[in-house]
Amino acid sequence: MKKFVRKISQAVQVVLLAPIKLPAKAMSVLKYIAVGLGIIEQVMDDGKDNPEADRKEGSDADDE
Repeated sequence: MKKFVRKISQAVQVVLLAPIKLPAKAMSVLKYIAVGLGIIEQVMDDGKDNPEADRKEGSDADDE
């Protein structure tokens, strides 16, 4: 699922950055889709622990 969302997100970004003329409504829809996919990616990645944050928290505990 994560790969699928990432691939769709990349495809939408390519279309948004391409120097092509699209109707304004189509561009608006693509921008909203890109934002939504970005949010979905972040929510899916929130399940992972951040190793840098864990190291910082661990070093703070050692200092006390």
